[in-house]
Amino acid sequence: MLSGASYLVGLGVALLVRGVSCYGDGRVVMQVRAVGADTMLSHIIRLVEDAQAAKAPIQRLVDQVSAVFVPVVLGIALLTLLGWWLSGHSFEVALINSVAVLVIACPCALGLATPAAIMAGTGVAAKYGILIKDAEALELAHKIDTVVFDKTGTLTVGKPKLLEFEGISGQTRAEVLQLAASLQRGFVHPVGRGVVGGGKCVGRGLVG
Repeated sequence: MLSGASYLVGLGVALLVRGVSCYGDGRVVMQVRAVGADTMLSHIIRLVEDAQAAKAPIQRLVDQVSAVFVPVVLGIALLTLLGWWLSGHSFEVALINSVAVLVIACPCALGLATPAAIMAGTGVAAKYGILIKDAEALELAHKIDTVVFDKTGTLTVGKPKLLEFEGISGQTRAEVLQLAASLQRGFVHPVGRGVVGGGKCVGRGLVG
């Protein structure tokens, strides 16, 4: 579950076994070296929590703006209160207009919108198996134009099929394919299995 491997991997003496690994067959003797908060799963959970608590660069900018904007808005609201009251209107009318200034300006939105967006973004990403290291990575994610995956079965079903191949001079396509399938027959890698499966069906220059 952590490595993303689509097939079983043999392990020897003194090698690390993750707690969420799937067990195949044979006798297994293991020593527990981490429990509770020290496990890899707990580290992943803390990673997500740290990303949610961290401040993105845009949030630091928002905090700087809020440090000036909030006092200014409060000052304008106070001036509105005094202006309406001293101009002969009732205190209730003056207070309503003052509150209207606060509601329209809504300075609290500056400080709440960014952290709320970060928590929502990291939470949804974690739900789909995407772990975001920090808030800055989330903020810069819109600039990503290429994503590379290096694990067979991460985005696929782990069962590749041979669709096309190039032969060599002096041999027919069927001979080349049978030779390749014979070489791959002893391997358990999904790509090798795809070649072996392709050797069973040849037609119209395509193998499937």
